[in-house]
Amino acid sequence: MPSTLLLPHIRVLLAVTFSVLASFASAAPMGESDARHLLARTGFGPTASEVHTYAALSRDEAIARLLAGVRTSPTSPPPPWLNDSDARRRPGPMASAEERKAFQRGETRRANELRGWWIREMFITPSPLTERMALFWHNHFVSSEQKVRNARLMFAQNAMFRANAVGSFATLLHAVAKDPAMVVYLDNAQNRKGAPNENFAREVMELFALGQGNYSEQDIKEAARAFTGWGIDRETGTFAFRPRLHDDGEKTIFGNSGRFDGDGVIDLILARRETAQFIVAKLWKEFVSPEPNRKAVERIADQLRASNYDLKVALRGLLQTNAFWARENRGTLVKSPVEIVVGTLRQLDIAPDDTLPLALAVAGMGQNLFAPPNVRGWPGGDVWINTNTLLARKQFLDRIARNDAGPPPRAAMSMSMAQADDANDDPPPMFATREATVADIDRAARIARQIDRSTRNLRFEATRWVGARKGATRAEKLDAAKRLLLPIDAQLQPSDDADLTSAVWAALLDPAYQLK
Repeated sequence: MPSTLLLPHIRVLLAVTFSVLASFASAAPMGESDARHLLARTGFGPTASEVHTYAALSRDEAIARLLAGVRTSPTSPPPPWLNDSDARRRPGPMASAEERKAFQRGETRRANELRGWWIREMFITPSPLTERMALFWHNHFVSSEQKVRNARLMFAQNAMFRANAVGSFATLLHAVAKDPAMVVYLDNAQNRKGAPNENFAREVMELFALGQGNYSEQDIKEAARAFTGWGIDRETGTFAFRPRLHDDGEKTIFGNSGRFDGDGVIDLILARRETAQFIVAKLWKEFVSPEPNRKAVERIADQLRASNYDLKVALRGLLQTNAFWARENRGTLVKSPVEIVVGTLRQLDIAPDDTLPLALAVAGMGQNLFAPPNVRGWPGGDVWINTNTLLARKQFLDRIARNDAGPPPRAAMSMSMAQADDANDDPPPMFATREATVADIDRAARIARQIDRSTRNLRFEATRWVGARKGATRAEKLDAAKRLLLPIDAQLQPSDDADLTSAVWAALLDPAYQLK
């Protein structure tokens, strides 16, 4: 048979062979390395027990188990003040200046307690993916307690994110548009017929659903009219529609004309192909790699739209891509402050009694929960690491390791921390820079005190923790511990005679520990 006639048969044979091999790989146990990677990307610091459990599963089985375990409600009881009538009663127009100040002090206290409550939930939840997604939506649909100034509304928004964490994006987008905290934050309570406020209409298109370049200024103006009359009931803190303030005239949005209200606008946005692509691309950056693959994003986005925006479909698609499992994409994402704090305690089996100091430590590292810096949220990625935040992160990790029940660790690295900074192009501590201002130094001192308070009562027992790792020898157990802690090979090596505490300390202070 001529060779040209054989080519089609060879191609078919190769395709079948590769298909069989791929099916076998997806059905085989994925092992500890893949299990650690999956759990680190979808949760907060995988424990040895979790990695061991998932290592026996195939990749598809592990993904199915993660998605099946997602919760819609928290494990922790809500803050006790949630149903406190005094906490709900805001000062009236005749209240004195002192009464107003007292109420604001109470709001500040409640907001801090709410931060501590969420840190605890992240730590104890049986579904870390649930809280990771709630945190993702918190940074996508941004509201800030510093403007909303109502902890109850921020708690309600947090509950909404959790209830819809991996549910329907369509349902979530409609809920966000009527969320009281969002109504306050983006000024839609001031949006009324004849004087439309464009803030929410602009952000729902630019930041929440479509992305820049996929709408016009006229679309925003017309959509703002549709959202008129959407506000909140000041007494109950719930969404309220005021027909007298609503513009029910005809609008033209994305080329469609009709007497649209806010829900109608949301439906028009969801009908756009760009919406699914925008959401999938952002999820890609959260879970896979800093640079999305355009073809893969479009394919998964089409699946998302076909499923009526079922987020489990999108997450499953992302986690099943070759890009997610690729070696070159491991250790390419920077841990957020929440992941540094919560993940470290989870991995080292340290149970905190009080999580409020931990929430303040997270804020000191640049991620003040319930108070993103602006409507665009925390940029994430490399922006998490700067002169101030790197110092705070290292202080926290250093204190955790040094809180061992045994003696303080000896110098364990083959080079000093300062040399390590230089070798990895990390910014040096700001105390060593000429540009450091008095305000910088005061801020660093305040953060250092927060770190000290957050770690003071946390006890790490290196001997017990390392001893629990698999391995027949001390070296094998240390190697297993290092594989659990680091997503890629260590960039620095401890000295050969380092004690257990020093060896763990070296891993926590290794630049690779900042990555996932």
